[in-house]
Amino acid sequence: MQDQVVVTGIVIKQAPVGESDRRVTILTNSRGKISAFARGARKPNSRFAATARPFCFGTFKLYEGRDAYNIADAEISNYFENLLTDIEGSCYAAYFGEVVDYYCRENNDERDMMKLFYQGLCAISFEGITNRLVKCIFEIKSIMINGEYPGIPNSMKLSDTAIYTLDYIYNTLPEKVFSFNLDNEVLEEIERVAGRLRKSVIDHHFKSLEILEAMI
Repeated sequence: MQDQVVVTGIVIKQAPVGESDRRVTILTNSRGKISAFARGARKPNSRFAATARPFCFGTFKLYEGRDAYNIADAEISNYFENLLTDIEGSCYAAYFGEVVDYYCRENNDERDMMKLFYQGLCAISFEGITNRLVKCIFEIKSIMINGEYPGIPNSMKLSDTAIYTLDYIYNTLPEKVFSFNLDNEVLEEIERVAGRLRKSVIDHHFKSLEILEAMI
């Protein structure tokens, strides 16, 4: 019998395959970004129907195939069900998923990105921090984790609070970085920095960002 691989991960996205299957992309703690088939996930009452849904977080038992894994079993500890009814929140989550999909690779150490993704989803599910700030933190920290942070643009004049905020994001672990709020004036500064960094560092068009910006 083929050995199982056990990983902790978050489903980034899914797509229908054939008549009844789904192919999911999972960001894992030990194997980076992987693809896996959820066989029969589109059938009524399939045990994999919820497992194949984006943003599910848990433990996945997999069999390794030629081009992708096959899900043998899964124990989901957080479905982020509130995102199903929160249109704005689901748009933020979809954008975070696109950023993760852009940056992460198979067999890379993507633990920091997985932690950032999970905590970002938790943050947009929690009313204590504004979604605009969560987005800024996620964008800036993603760039930092992937070694592309050039520092504060020289042409930008920022308040001491904004500079301190950027230093805090840089020096704080991904699982603890969504732990503060800002007044609107400083938030606007951080938004300008995040936008400048994204446009100068990330050469990619995010469809969900276009939708999100139209909403907010």
